[in-house]
Amino acid sequence: MKAKLVRIGNSRGVRLPKAVIRQCALGDVVEIDVEGDRVVIRAVPRRPRADWEAAFAAMAGAGEDRPLDMPTGAWDGTEWS
Repeated sequence: MKAKLVRIGNSRGVRLPKAVIRQCALGDVVEIDVEGDRVVIRAVPRRPRADWEAAFAAMAGAGEDRPLDMPTGAWDGTEWS
């Protein structure tokens, strides 16, 4: 596949077809590397749990970070240690 470089301000860019974006699972941010005479564009690896810290902070601020009340029976008071 060939593509034309297009002017973007003082830079140049390559328009990627929608099928290529979908096939490579590219998001709004990509990684760009230069390997010899090649430019390599990769999808940014997804980081599971990347936004958990902010979510936990919001839960704590709303008082939603406490354990749920669980019913207890006689076994819990006498047998559990």
